[in-house]
Amino acid sequence: MENAFFVWSGGKDSALALQRVLDQKQYKVKYLLTTVNETFQRVSMHGVRVSLLEEQAQAIGIPLVKIFIPEQATMEDYNQRMETALLKMKGENINNAIFGDIFLEDLRHYREKQVAAIGLNAVFPLWQESTTKLIQEFITLGFKAKLVCVSDSRLGKDFIGREIDDQFLIDLPATVDACGENGEYHSFVYEAPFFKEPVSIKTGEIIFRDYAAEGNDNPTNYDSKFWFLDLLSLSEKEITT
Repeated sequence: MENAFFVWSGGKDSALALQRVLDQKQYKVKYLLTTVNETFQRVSMHGVRVSLLEEQAQAIGIPLVKIFIPEQATMEDYNQRMETALLKMKGENINNAIFGDIFLEDLRHYREKQVAAIGLNAVFPLWQESTTKLIQEFITLGFKAKLVCVSDSRLGKDFIGREIDDQFLIDLPATVDACGENGEYHSFVYEAPFFKEPVSIKTGEIIFRDYAAEGNDNPTNYDSKFWFLDLLSLSEKEITT
């Protein structure tokens, strides 16, 4: 098998793509790689505490490598820190970078260009598959996940904290992509077929953020207003950040 690292968000697309990779046995995943907001110690955009990703990695049995990104990072800052991490991977004879993206062409081209500059190959196990079929596969295989970030305009507060299950698919508006590929929602997977044991979580505070009102750049091309669920490990106390 060829050595690879997996760009891990902790959400459903990452988890399903990793399932494919583990089943196909073409790549040996040496590390999970994730970007973390340096100030808040949370996964970029998803808003999940990095401690929960560490618990995921323990349940999977693959080490987690964190790239810390400043709160007001420029694209140059981001690229420099990512390049440093990729060079370390290359130095360990890892030649493949695996991503869970499904159909965002611009993002795929950016990723391919970024890793190719280091001499790495980009792999996309779920590329251009039907998102409706993918989310149904996710549920059928027994994955369990909660929505931790939702667009206020596309889904609204009522969907924050929802389980991804059959009822979720029934309730999902027809205008929303089944996998949230247009930024409608993000999730946290707490149980998967390849987890040694589930990640024990409890729900904390629900937080609303308007990035435009805060003077920040829009985190996606579509919305500036999002609801976040602060998930906690059962061993953690609820802390507002």
